[in-house]
Amino acid sequence: MSDYDVDLFVIGAGSGGVRASRVAAAHGAKVAVAEEFRVGGTCVIRGCVPKKLLIYGAHFAEDLKDARRFGWNVPDCGFEWTTLRDNVLGEVDRLEGLYKNTLDSHKVEVIPERATVTGPHELTLASGRTLTAKYILVATGAWPMLPDVEGAEHGITSNEVFHLDKCPERMVIVGGGYIANEFAGIFHQLGTHVTIVNRSGTLLRGYDESVRDRLLQISMTKGINFRFNAEFEKIEKNEDGTMCIRMKNGDPIACDTLMFATGRRPHTDGLGLENAGVALDEKGAIKVDDYNKTSCESIYAVGDVTNRVQLTPVAIREGHAFADTVFGDNPRTVDYGCIPSAVFSHPPLAGVGMTEAEARNKLGTVKIYTSDFRPMKNVLAGREERALYKMIVDATTNRVVGLHMIGPDAPEILQAAAIAVKAGLTKQDFDDTVALHPSMAEELVLLK
Repeated sequence: MSDYDVDLFVIGAGSGGVRASRVAAAHGAKVAVAEEFRVGGTCVIRGCVPKKLLIYGAHFAEDLKDARRFGWNVPDCGFEWTTLRDNVLGEVDRLEGLYKNTLDSHKVEVIPERATVTGPHELTLASGRTLTAKYILVATGAWPMLPDVEGAEHGITSNEVFHLDKCPERMVIVGGGYIANEFAGIFHQLGTHVTIVNRSGTLLRGYDESVRDRLLQISMTKGINFRFNAEFEKIEKNEDGTMCIRMKNGDPIACDTLMFATGRRPHTDGLGLENAGVALDEKGAIKVDDYNKTSCESIYAVGDVTNRVQLTPVAIREGHAFADTVFGDNPRTVDYGCIPSAVFSHPPLAGVGMTEAEARNKLGTVKIYTSDFRPMKNVLAGREERALYKMIVDATTNRVVGLHMIGPDAPEILQAAAIAVKAGLTKQDFDDTVALHPSMAEELVLLK
């Protein structure tokens, strides 16, 4: 008999926590998971999944217009936000059910309460019940941050945006990262007048400069407004529910909805980690080693709460590696090199490996290959919007060290191309591959 109530207690039933629970249980562990909100976590409940569904819905605005150029007699169409919203939330409900079924089928106990750490092997639930565990895994993710400005409480974040009562006429989105640009594209397509307000002069820091500059150009052409190097003074809410955003260095902005997309902070507040001597960094993230172990021998952490790479597939891999290491007698770590990422903007962009600036700083001599073209569909649709593909090559070894692109289906194309970059293939390997014609992806093997 074990000295503990369970072998593994997981705090948080998001992507990383669910994967760790399922795999640990498959290895024979007795597992319990505490989730104070909904099973599925940020990605499934209020993140990448419902956001991608909104993106699909928003795309019909352009697709319906384009259809006329392709011979379809499409009338002027109205849009109902509540229909899209409710259908998306219904799909979220369905997916949550599937996640619950997965845990149930692996005999993982799901406890719908908040859990806090009260010792290296002890947890206390919101109901007052205590449990002991041989190992504890913290997988509580991250939480949207609000700026320290008067009136910030009148705004919303990506947590609440999926539940809006109506599609706003005027929307201000604060931030310059992927969340800001994705929701700007969504609501602009749905007919909202969108303004992005950013405290710096750069969008999408970390992505290749050529690609992010192209997105800014296209977004401005579409009619999205931008305020760069902006400083807030205060946010005022009027009696009719509208807002006035007063700036220290510019004209005030009137809007119906204000959304903050100013970053996400590891969700460690109030977890009681200090009771077990778990060390945090200056941003509140849990410090872990290569095997996801914290400074406490019995406590581990995976996913956004560690603030290593805030991506769902990374959290899943970390959770799987943890379970294999601790319960599967198969010590494994996660390789963080060449992780592909995408921004599902309008149009989307994606990248893997080093940017041009990173490659020049690290390698010194590089070769850059680009293709700047108008996709065939855009030509017939009468759209001037151009795609841009960019390949960064180590001039010494001829190895492809980075791929970056913006254009229709860029994330779908990049996922396969990322395998080649991860495998260390050369520019010649790309050149030796016969093009699949006619396709946009063929540009990758035709770059000159």
